Amino acid sequence: MSAFTVRLPEDVTAKLDALAAKLDRSRSYVAAQAISDFVAREAAHLVEIEAGLDEARHGDFATTDDVATVLEKYGALASK
Repeated sequence: MSAFTVRLPEDVTAKLDALAAKLDRSRSYVAAQAISDFVAREAAHLVEIEAGLDEARHGDFATTDDVATVLEKYGALASK
């Protein structure tokens, strides 16, 4: 496990400490969990973006009918 320093605004530090106290965990544990969750979420998001870009590069776009179907679906939901 590695260690590094992170500078946080005082209000964020206070919230982190309050959360750590409520969870009966250390500040370090809560910060590590938050960073781990952020990294996993962002990595998954980037995988989805890259997949979309690959589809676009290969010309894999929705057809006019596909778009019309989605618009009809959500238009119908919005009017209810």
